[in-house]
Amino acid sequence: MDSALALHRLHFAFTITFHYLFPQLTMGLALLIVILKTLALRTGNEHYNQAARFWVKIFAINFAMGVVTGIPMEFQFGTNWARFSRNAGGVIGQTLAMEGVFSFFLESTFLGLFVLGEKWLTPKMHWVSAFLVFLGSWLSGFFIIATDAWMQHPVGYKLGPNGQFILDSFWGLILNPWTLWQYLHNMIAAVVTASFVMTSIGAFYLLTNRFVEHARIFVRTGVIAGTVATILMIFPTGDGQGRMVADHQPVTLAAMEGLFETSAGAPIVLAGQPDTDNLKLDNPITVPKALSFLTYRRWEAEVKGLKDFPRDDWPDNIPLLYYSYHIMVGLGTLLILLMLLCAWSLWRGRLFQNRALLWALLLALPFPYIATTAGWMTAELGRQPWLIYGVMRTDQGFSSRVSAGNTLFTLLGFMGLYMVLGILFLFLVHREIDHGPAQEPAAELAGVQ
Repeated sequence: MDSALALHRLHFAFTITFHYLFPQLTMGLALLIVILKTLALRTGNEHYNQAARFWVKIFAINFAMGVVTGIPMEFQFGTNWARFSRNAGGVIGQTLAMEGVFSFFLESTFLGLFVLGEKWLTPKMHWVSAFLVFLGSWLSGFFIIATDAWMQHPVGYKLGPNGQFILDSFWGLILNPWTLWQYLHNMIAAVVTASFVMTSIGAFYLLTNRFVEHARIFVRTGVIAGTVATILMIFPTGDGQGRMVADHQPVTLAAMEGLFETSAGAPIVLAGQPDTDNLKLDNPITVPKALSFLTYRRWEAEVKGLKDFPRDDWPDNIPLLYYSYHIMVGLGTLLILLMLLCAWSLWRGRLFQNRALLWALLLALPFPYIATTAGWMTAELGRQPWLIYGVMRTDQGFSSRVSAGNTLFTLLGFMGLYMVLGILFLFLVHREIDHGPAQEPAAELAGVQ
């Protein structure tokens, strides 16, 4: 691979991976904050309002970091991917512009109203402001996903005389069938992340005997939402997304599963090491015929292996794609099991006193982020070697006049700056967690001392 192209890819991969650490939490928290505000309205319990105020502070910090780290990505379409932007800008410019104008401004405006306007708004109008923050964040996610979905499954366009992509059907772009499943899967993953973050902080407070009433709200809300969301990650959203890959990117499916030989009754691989030199999977642990059934709903359905596709169309880093996919699935399975166990304990009325499960929830905090990152790596590595699947290859879209040296210099600069931003983020979040959702009663403080 051209060294400049490799660095352009690494640069954008670093930027977007770091950036997405923040929006996934804001999109998930937006829904959970609406739930807390709804419970506050229905019950009249001020603890729910205090819980919502606490989490909107975490939301605001994440939102600010998402903006700061997201804006450079917009510029990278021009600095790192100029040929792609020139040819595809007439299509992706539509969704990116709507994300900025409609969603970002809606979200940021009503976030300010939610944070600063509670004294002047009625409880119902304050709930409306929370709902509009949620709506804005989820609309923002939709337009970004619609952009990526078009690159995965290009529809609604025609080619111009100079090889440029011209939008032929706006509704074809918006209603791309790939968008539906990718959007639902992504947003449910955001709820999973937010649920684990909320339960983790709640578990921390319970284990340290601080803000106990609020902590119970955090754990209860997070466990219930997380249980539902983790199940939805498997079916129907994960199943629907997987079938889209099977129907439109069969070579990607083969690479994800390490399937080199075409097979009727293809197995699902639980573990193994892909050997792309000898075209085989080493030390495989499989479930017979499961891949055929899950993909085509027939136990004996034929699934094509990598050998049946031209080598030039193979994803260019099959081991990384394979391991990313299996990390996503493996961690997702463990997160489901943990949430189901916690939901059972919550239903039995034992979770708040079960220190082992509380410790498990506390220590589980980073794993939804790892699983989500692995999921996005699976999606983007699986699309390779195509920038726009089946239409424009990745080596046709980068900024060929920007040298490898210039790209490396800016990448190192981004890494240094983002390290500083990451430290600032951790400091601000730690400060809010230390302050807690409310002033602790004197009796509770005395008990801690």
